[in-house]
Amino acid sequence: MDYKSISMLLEKYWEGETSLEEEAELREFFSTPHPDLPEALQEAAPLFGYFHEEATRELVMPSVPELTNTAKVIALPVFRHWMKYAAVLLIGIGLGYAFRQHHQQEQLIAANMQRVNMDDPQRAFAETKKALQLLARNLNKGTGQMQKLAYFNEATEMIEGKN
Repeated sequence: MDYKSISMLLEKYWEGETSLEEEAELREFFSTPHPDLPEALQEAAPLFGYFHEEATRELVMPSVPELTNTAKVIALPVFRHWMKYAAVLLIGIGLGYAFRQHHQQEQLIAANMQRVNMDDPQRAFAETKKALQLLARNLNKGTGQMQKLAYFNEATEMIEGKN
């Protein structure tokens, strides 16, 4: 086979367009040494030489020693994996604790709701007013910080020359 057709097959191979027969043809070609092989084909020679060598190599399975009838049976203790049992126990304790905390929190909220009797309109108005004042105070804190940020942005724009 001439080097021109091998070069064309090799180009098809690099593009991923060769068939199995064409790949076998390339492996067969590169399996024998060629002293006057062009430089473009010399790059692929070791690769296809390896492919050919691996295809012809026999698979050798390592020998498995025969099992004898004198194998000992070792009894494993029941609590061999004690950490598994400890982990399950800790998860159960953690879930119980979380449930108890949640239940206490619900009881505390219910007690507070009973303590704050909203039947009296004056008391309900006072509690609502107190809650809204707290909300306004916290919002004003955020507004002050936003004003500082606006001053910073104006200064940055002045420095950059956008105004």
